[in-house]
Parts: sequence; structure tokens; C-alpha cells
Amino acid sequence: MHAAAGCWPGRPPRSWPTAWSPSRCLFLLRDGLTRMLEANGLQVAAAVDNGADLLSAVAEQQPDVAIVDVRLPPTFTDEGLRAALAARRARPGLPVLVLSQYVEQLYARELLASGSGGIGYLLKDRVLDSGQFNDAVRRVAAGGTAMDPEVIARLLARGDGDGALGAISPREREVLGLMAEGRSNAAIAQRLVITERAVAKHTASIFLRLGLQPSDDDNRRVLAVLAYLGQ
Repeated sequence: MHAAAGCWPGRPPRSWPTAWSPSRCLFLLRDGLTRMLEANGLQVAAAVDNGADLLSAVAEQQPDVAIVDVRLPPTFTDEGLRAALAARRARPGLPVLVLSQYVEQLYARELLASGSGGIGYLLKDRVLDSGQFNDAVRRVAAGGTAMDPEVIARLLARGDGDGALGAISPREREVLGLMAEGRSNAAIAQRLVITERAVAKHTASIFLRLGLQPSDDDNRRVLAVLAYLGQ
């Protein structure tokens, strides 16, 4: 299992520990991810093969973001997630991007409840889209969120019986899903081919229906929505 680490151009070297389970496919994925990070100006600095070493790397390197595979030795169940949560307890606010083969709603909810700081939960298939993945890494490192659309879809489906969620319109549901992924009003407007003013109106309506406190801060707004969906 390996870890990739990177830093922004022009900033002091800081590692991005990334933990991977030691299968052949993930070995290849690791190499591809390493090349992708380097191609985008990020420095590969560390490789670890278990949660304990990941915690040590985080403590020593003070990373901008930790990118962690959910499944690590010895049982390859949720050791990676546990290590990521432990790292956030040891260093509150540590940005963490978790990669998983499948949508695990419990894992997503635990990550959402782990405190402040950038968070991300992506399916490993998203790594194949270098633009999407690098955008997610940078967003999480900057303190934002990057939630996989499939994760959001499951969380929304889980709340289908909820009276508040059931009251929002189909368009508001689209906006809510994109908002929960961590997208700004401008990005939502571009995706749905509507104006930012229309997005703002939908957002205000969503917050009113869900009983959430409105905010002009994109990240706080996203976290409020994710916290609601993760209840």
C-alpha cells in the first residue's frame, strides 16, 4: 500500500499522505494517481501501508490534505476510515479525502460528523477523471467539500420519506444535490443552465423548507446541508 503527497506550487513542501490497499489494481491506480498529482504541480512525498503509519506521516508531514483508501490492512474493511477519523481527532480540521470502491452511507455520515475542515468522499472511479479528481483534491485542501454524486443520491434517497425533503420541488432537488457535492452557485448555474440569481432563489427556498440557517459562505452552506442529510 502506498501514499502520495503533494504541495501547492510556491508553498513550502507539505505532504499529502494517501493510503492504498496492496492489490495489483490499486498498485496501478497508485502510480496513475502519483503521475496525475505530479502533473498538476504536486509533490509525491510519502508512502505508507497501514493506518498507524498514516497517522505518523500526518503528524510528521503536517499535510495540506490526507487522501485515504477506506479499506486498509489487516482486515481491509474500514481501517482507512478509522485512521482518517483518528487523524482528524489528533489534528482538528485536517482536510481528508476518502476513496471507496462502493457507496457506504455509514462511512459518509461518520466523516460528515467528524468536525470542521475540508472533507471529501469519492468513489474510486472518479480518479479516472483527472480534472474532476484534481478539482476535488484542491477543493478539500482549501477547506471545502467534495462529495461523490452517488453518495449524495443515496443520502437523498434515504430522506425521501422526510416531510421537509418531500416538500422541495424537482429543480430544488437538483440544486440541493449539486450544493451537497460542494459546488458553488456559479458552478450550479453552469451545470443546470440557469442564472446564479435563480440558483440563489432555489437555495433560499431549500434552506427555508429544511429549517436551516442561510449563509453567504459556500462551505458553511454545504456543511449545513450535508449535516442535515447525514442525520
